[in-house]
Amino acid sequence: MANAFFHTAFTPNVKAVQTRMGSREAYGLHEQGPVEEPELGPNEIAFIEARDSFYQGSAGETGWPYVQHRGGPAGFLKVLDAHTVGYADFAGNRQYISTGNLAGDNRVSLFLMDYPHQTRLKIFGRAQVIDEDSDSGLLARLDNPHYRARVERGIVIRIEGFDWNCPKYITPRYTEGEVVQRIKQATSALAAQASRQNARPEEALGNGALALTVTGVRQLTPRIRAYELHAEDWGDLPPAEAGAHLDVPVRLVDGSVVTRQYSLAADPRHRDMYEIAVLRESDGRGGSRAIHETWQIGTRLRVAPPANHFPLHADSRPAVLIAGGIGITPIKAMAQALKRRNVPFELHYTGRSLADMAYRDRLAVEFTNGYFTYFSRVPGHRRLDVAEVMEHAAVGAVFYVCGPVALIEAARTAANRLGIAPERVQQESFY
Repeated sequence: MANAFFHTAFTPNVKAVQTRMGSREAYGLHEQGPVEEPELGPNEIAFIEARDSFYQGSAGETGWPYVQHRGGPAGFLKVLDAHTVGYADFAGNRQYISTGNLAGDNRVSLFLMDYPHQTRLKIFGRAQVIDEDSDSGLLARLDNPHYRARVERGIVIRIEGFDWNCPKYITPRYTEGEVVQRIKQATSALAAQASRQNARPEEALGNGALALTVTGVRQLTPRIRAYELHAEDWGDLPPAEAGAHLDVPVRLVDGSVVTRQYSLAADPRHRDMYEIAVLRESDGRGGSRAIHETWQIGTRLRVAPPANHFPLHADSRPAVLIAGGIGITPIKAMAQALKRRNVPFELHYTGRSLADMAYRDRLAVEFTNGYFTYFSRVPGHRRLDVAEVMEHAAVGAVFYVCGPVALIEAARTAANRLGIAPERVQQESFY
């Protein structure tokens, strides 16, 4: 079934940009078949009912979009059924811009944010304005008797499509109450942390449909560990092409469970196991540190099947693979897939030093030709010159760049200077 949100959002102009930038093929997989009827599931309903604010976009007669912040007590945006949400519109500054816009165009876009857990939900819908005279019963359902604000009208929204966004670039923000609660949780969690780390988890982390178990842990470098994941029943896993990733659940030190994305590093042809490599970042957001401290053999996970927003091209054009640091994880799988397809490629891998480079020995054995390593912090050794690599690449080559933001920007700058079309430069950043 085709995703209803994508069916609405992916206009011809949007598709043209996706084609130019190289993401069209991946997103096109979600637009096949008849358009699904959007229906809120348990995860969406729980997320909506926990929000105490959201952003609503509408458009007026001039065509200009208008975004309004709506706030109230948690749950003021109510789920009326699996296809409908609504809220009581309280008296405000009396500009009535959103209400006026809806009189001419009932289409709205909602943006719901969970800043602490870096999660967002986007909703398209058509809004209906109700009041005491038109539907007093429904207006009463939208009201919150414990909230001291005067209700002027109700807004009922029929959902036309929704989509979850990735957690990238969402800065965590906390209310005063959330800060107090997290301090309490962290205090109690730290006291029991040692015993919890050594105990077998009683319940699986996450609520996805795919049941996985950690069956192996390898120390690749002083800061990078590889985790082997098998199906709980030891059967075949869903196929995952090179460049795919898993959204894995992680329990932080305060007890909350968040989601982090990790690229799959194992050879894509193997269906018996997934593998992710996790760089421990002591000054990061806490996810990698929690994985290193709590995941062990026997840890059980419930995840969604792999997704792929960084796919390889399907034709025989040559490829240039450029990896920086932990960015080697999807690049390794890409190299193995290209070798199996007999597609010409080069692999350029840079790290701070040899000791910091995961999979370095395996790559040297598997790829005896076209494999180059560079060191950024070893005096006397060559550093990666991205522009030089791109300038001397084979004609028509497709470039795949994965690593820190500085590496991505260097590749973009070089491509622009060399006149390389944007769709030939695919990138995925680690931050």
